[in-house]
Order: sequence, then C-alpha cells, then structure tokens
Amino acid sequence: MPKSRVVVPSMVEQTCDILRERIRTGELPPGTRLRQEVLADELGISRTPLREAMRLLAADGLIELEPNRGAIVTALSRESQVRFWEARLALEPAAARLGATARDAAALQAMRAAIADQRAGGGDHGFAANRAFHLALVHSAGNPHLDRFAESLWVQSVGTTIYDSQTRDGAVAVGYADAHEAILRAIESGDAEVAERLTREHILSSPVPD
Repeated sequence: MPKSRVVVPSMVEQTCDILRERIRTGELPPGTRLRQEVLADELGISRTPLREAMRLLAADGLIELEPNRGAIVTALSRESQVRFWEARLALEPAAARLGATARDAAALQAMRAAIADQRAGGGDHGFAANRAFHLALVHSAGNPHLDRFAESLWVQSVGTTIYDSQTRDGAVAVGYADAHEAILRAIESGDAEVAERLTREHILSSPVPD
C-alpha cells in the first residue's frame, strides 16, 4: 500500500493564498502556464505543497491541470462571466437580508470604508473597493460558508474584466457607490426586505456586458 506524504497545511494554504492573489490582481493573467519548478524555487518550497495548492486552485476553477503538461491559469469565457453574475445574484441579496438582521458593526464599518474608497479612486483601485464592499456585504450575514463562497467568486479575474467594461463611463462607478450607500442604509436600519431588494436590483442593473 503506497504511503502518503504529510504536508504542512499552513504551507499549502499560504501557497494557495499567494497564487490566488497573483491571479486576482492579474500578475498571473489567464493563459499563463505555471511551471512547478520555477514557482517552487521562487516561493522557497518543495513541489509537494505546491501541487496540493494547485489542486485547491483547480477546484476553485482558477487554474486548469493538464495531464503531463502542468497547469495554466484559467482563461474565462463569456459563459464563465455569466455564471459569475448568476452566482452573485443568488448569493448577495440573501446575504443582505441576513446582514440586516445581524447588523454586525465590523461588517458595516467595512462597507462604509469600501464606499469611501470607491468614491476616492478609480481603475484598479475602483474594482478593489467594489469587491471589498460586496465581500463585506456577504460577511455581514455572519455565515463563514457564505464568506468562502463569495471569496471564491470574487477572486476570479473575471471580476476585473466585467467591472472595467461596465465603468468606462465614470458616472457608472459613481452610481455603483450610490447604490452601495442605499444598501448599507437598509442593512444599518435593519430593513431586511429593502436590503435584499436593493441588492438584487443593483446586480440586475449591472449585467455582464456583451
């Protein structure tokens, strides 16, 4: 019977987090081939935790493992973008309803900070602030399973692609911040029905561009 090698979980998780962030920021753009020997040397780890981290990233759909060829960063199709949008539509309105019941102070503060950042910035900064707001919104529900689901959605570089397409007109980005303010007020006031409705309307008003 083959023996399994012990892998330090924290090393796998740290490796996974580093690669996930590089994919999210575009440092590793779609189509990039990930060479294990190069990455292992760069990160100062053996290939065993690296392979485990890649399996986790593949499970999240961020990379594709190719037999005998290694791995590449997933090139996201329009269908993938649509699925991203649909998943958000299923997740975020329900999280807003739960958040209006919980009214978690830390989550509310994170939403306020994200809105302030969104009004102050643009470009990559604008996307980061937008992402931060929506992750804080989901976090307000107080459910770690929903948090993990949201993180797996928003880490994908598809988010940047969609946001950049939608906000070429600066007025659109301002409109997003206004919509976020309204959602935040509903959650702060404990109005679950309005929070859910406004979140759904916000997502529906910004579909995947053609």
